[in-house]
Parts: sequence; structure tokens; C-alpha cells
Amino acid sequence: MEWNILGNEWAVEMLQTHIRNDQVRHAYLFCGPRGVGRRSLALRFAQALNCPQPPRPGEPCGTCRTCTLTERMQHPDLSVLVAETEGGSIKIDPVRNLQHTLSLSPFEARYRVALLLRFHEATPNAQNALLKTLEEPAERVILLLTADSPESVLPTIASRCEMLRLHRLPLEKLSAALETRWGIPAGEADLLAHVSGGRPGVALRLHHNPDEMEQRHAWLDDLSRMLGSTRRERFTYAAQLTKDRDREKLLGVFQVWLSYWRDVMLVASGSSVPLTNQDRAEEVHRLGKTLDLQVATTRTQHMEQAIGNLGKNANMQLLTEVLLLDWPKI
Repeated sequence: MEWNILGNEWAVEMLQTHIRNDQVRHAYLFCGPRGVGRRSLALRFAQALNCPQPPRPGEPCGTCRTCTLTERMQHPDLSVLVAETEGGSIKIDPVRNLQHTLSLSPFEARYRVALLLRFHEATPNAQNALLKTLEEPAERVILLLTADSPESVLPTIASRCEMLRLHRLPLEKLSAALETRWGIPAGEADLLAHVSGGRPGVALRLHHNPDEMEQRHAWLDDLSRMLGSTRRERFTYAAQLTKDRDREKLLGVFQVWLSYWRDVMLVASGSSVPLTNQDRAEEVHRLGKTLDLQVATTRTQHMEQAIGNLGKNANMQLLTEVLLLDWPKI
């Protein structure tokens, strides 16, 4: 089985070389935006490390018990550490429990592998607790961390790992792959490539979960409606949107709105960068030519700030009200 990783072929080649030359590092940090393939690459690396019958060095068979269980993240020598919810946090106690597990010899595989997903969500105390393991790794233990960027984890963590910065795919390449490899119709493939921003994992998730695309359409419709609404209507909508206190859902709303305002900013600036919301191109161009660049840029910056504040447990309804009240009335 080839690694079957879409894009970032250089990273696959580098990891395979480490295995073939017996130069595997004790810790790796896979960085890049969500959906670009951080977890997939880490799992494929874990399979290649422990596959007992590789067809070639650095290439897992994909069918043996080790490869199958690793793919499912159920192998006894694979420990997975991740926050319970996206945007949550990894506390110090799970890290200490992991360290105890890593002190044991592998049960059946060549290496005991720890997969620490979205480690940028670990608290500073939890990250500091991992330092001892990174500084004095046990024999036959490999740590695989994923994070949004090297800057999103402590410098002491990043400096002790082999770092791989994964990149988004060119939109044309992703669209072509979605069409040829997964049989997605050309029009849908092109839209998914743009909406995902060149991230294969996001594109495939949206394809397999059409309800998410429908929800995206609904949130964009809400945005358009709010631009023509009164202050009272905006207050009412903010209360309705946040009444269930679902922080993860509100994060999704804000991210969709951010993509829209970024598109408006691009049009207002005269940029030739492709729009994310291709299916809203007409209204985005109309709005981008109505607003000046400063207004569009400010709205984009405020959306980014709101997303950051949401992660700091800001009051959800108040945060949404402030956003909506600052939007222009069109």
C-alpha cells in the first residue's frame, strides 16, 4: 500500500527516508491548518514504522493486523491523546497518564507510538509536563504531535521535535483529485476545493456530509439577511443563535462568516486571489464594490478577533451581538 497522501509528497518521502536509513527521530511535529492531512500523515507513518510485513522499507502493507488497528487508532501500542472537543483543552493529568504508558515496553510492535492530536490545545502546564519525555525519550518510543503551527505550541516543545510544515494544495490540483480519485462531479469538486481552501480533509468531509454544506448555505443566508436588518432584529438573531450555548457550533458559524468577509475584502482590494465562496461570487462582488477596503478589512479583522475571543470563553451572546451591530446596513 502506498501512503495515499494527497499533497505534501515531500513529507512522505522524508519520513520514508528516515525509516529506510534507520534515522527515525524520537518526536515529530506535524504543523498545518486543520484538514490538510496532519493526522493522516502521522497515522501512515505509524503504520510504516510498525508494519511487520512491509512490501518495501518505509511502506506499510495496509492489510495486516497492525496496519488495520493503527488506521482505526485501536492498536495496543498506539496511544492517542486529544481534547474531548475541538477547541477544548488537554490537561496535565492525561499527559502524565500517557507518560506512564510510554515507560512500558511495546506490547507487540517494534515501537510504542504516541499520537498527540491538536497539541496546540494543551494547556501550558500539560505541554511543560511533556518536556521530560521529549528530553529523555524511552527506548522504542516515538511521539507524533499535530498542531496548527509551531508558534501555537511552546518553543521548548517545537525545538525538541522534527518539524514538518504541511501546506494547502493548489485549488486546481485538489479539484482535479476530487474529480478523478473520488469521482466527484466537476462542479461540486471545484466548489469543495474553494470552500475547503485547498484542504483535502475538509473537502472530503463536506462531500460525505452534505448537511454541513446545507448548514453553510443557511449561515451565509443569515449573514446576508442581517446586513439588511434592524438593530432589534440583530439582537434577536444573536439570542437565537447562542441560546443552546454550543460554543463549537458558534465557532463554525464564525469561520463561515470570516470566509465571506475575507472574500469581500479581496474584491474591495481588487485582488485576483480566488474566492472561497465561489457559489456566492455575484453577491460578494456586489458587496465588495459597495464597501470601501477599510470597512471590509475591519470586518474581517473583527471576525478573526471574535474567533480568538470565543476560544477564551467569552460570553457567546454578547460576542455575537457586538459583531452584528458593527456590520454595515446594506
